Amino acid sequence: MAIVQGIREKVHLPIYDSLSIPAGQQLREAEPSSILKFFVNVQKKTKLETNLQSASLLPHYNTFEARAMRVVISDLPPHFSTVKTERLTGLHVTNRSGVGIVVTSDGVVSTATTDVGAVTADIELGLDQVMELIREARNRKDDFKRAYLHVDKPNVKLTSTILATGKTVDVLGVDSAGGRIQLSLWELEGLVSELEEKEQPPSAQLSPNNGAGTVIGKLIYNTVTTLYVGEKIMIQMPTWFFPGGAGPYSEGGHFTTHGKPSPTATFRFAEPIFIDKQQNFRVELEIPDNDTLKEIQRIYGPLNIWVVLDGYMTRDVQ
Repeated sequence: MAIVQGIREKVHLPIYDSLSIPAGQQLREAEPSSILKFFVNVQKKTKLETNLQSASLLPHYNTFEARAMRVVISDLPPHFSTVKTERLTGLHVTNRSGVGIVVTSDGVVSTATTDVGAVTADIELGLDQVMELIREARNRKDDFKRAYLHVDKPNVKLTSTILATGKTVDVLGVDSAGGRIQLSLWELEGLVSELEEKEQPPSAQLSPNNGAGTVIGKLIYNTVTTLYVGEKIMIQMPTWFFPGGAGPYSEGGHFTTHGKPSPTATFRFAEPIFIDKQQNFRVELEIPDNDTLKEIQRIYGPLNIWVVLDGYMTRDVQ
């Protein structure tokens, strides 16, 4: 449609941009620097990630009155990478009663309390598998905090010193006898600690809800948010100053949000900030402390951080 000359309309049309970390990746892969930039890189993003078409510029010759600014951080279960942890060897294979699985020299599977013919396992796990076993161990009601790995997994190799030359352990037979590998919580956490530091999940994801804090808390209390318009600082404050006012909320403690999920529960400017046509603007989240930066960069996705400028867009009428 043709633009109606001399007539413009003002609509309540917030603008937003986000930083997205895919599942299985870390923040350092999406943004390796200490400054997370918004409204700067908007290409190849979906409507969920941004509603801008050009980097740091309003559409066409529109102008914008920013009345509020909010930072929204998703609270989604992390998916960890498949990077391999240290190999464990010589692990005992037992049934559900704790009795060892043994084989004869010709490979016949049975159970016995003797070590003669005992079946042992060598395993190599990915970080994603280790973290799943850690969750299993922590969720156990008893005091032993153990997790169990089935012997039919492709990363499990069964052996026995008694087997004749050319014989291998019957995996299906061991599985039918209830064979499984017992792993303690401290063994599993030890596997994580043996990884390179940059591959290890941060404390907020390794031990959630145990006093280590949350990913949202880690971000809002350790970053500084700055709004630039035309290279001029319009506001600069720690990120906790800009509640999200969005997202799930549960009094039972199953969700963490940055502010009560209400559109009014966010920071509003005392006076509107005006963004003129073709004027550059951006928002930056800076992580000033180097040690905190290293930990935050180890956060695993999926994670989305949105910055929303809420206000009124003035545009041509069509």
